[in-house]
Amino acid sequence: MSDSVLREKSKAFAKEIITLCKSINSSKIESVLANQLIRSGTSIGANIYEAQYAQSKLDFISKFEIALKNVMKASIGWNFYLKQATYLKMILKNLIIIVAQ
Repeated sequence: MSDSVLREKSKAFAKEIITLCKSINSSKIESVLANQLIRSGTSIGANIYEAQYAQSKLDFISKFEIALKNVMKASIGWNFYLKQATYLKMILKNLIIIVAQ
């Protein structure tokens, strides 16, 4: 079975998150933030996948709401790093291109 567009985009997003976090300088504070960004960014797809097999309509909605919360957490992480380093803007542009395709 082929993946949905949403699942494919969430996979591409997770890969970009991991690439971003690998490129971040590993100071203690940045390491904690990068780990949270990885958890938030990669759990989006997992929750979308789980929603596909929800046991009820409410369970389906709940899984997508969790995915949405993680999108918000990841965007907060992105914003922090974008304010800290200009080279991350290039990575964000690549991510936007992937998600927009």
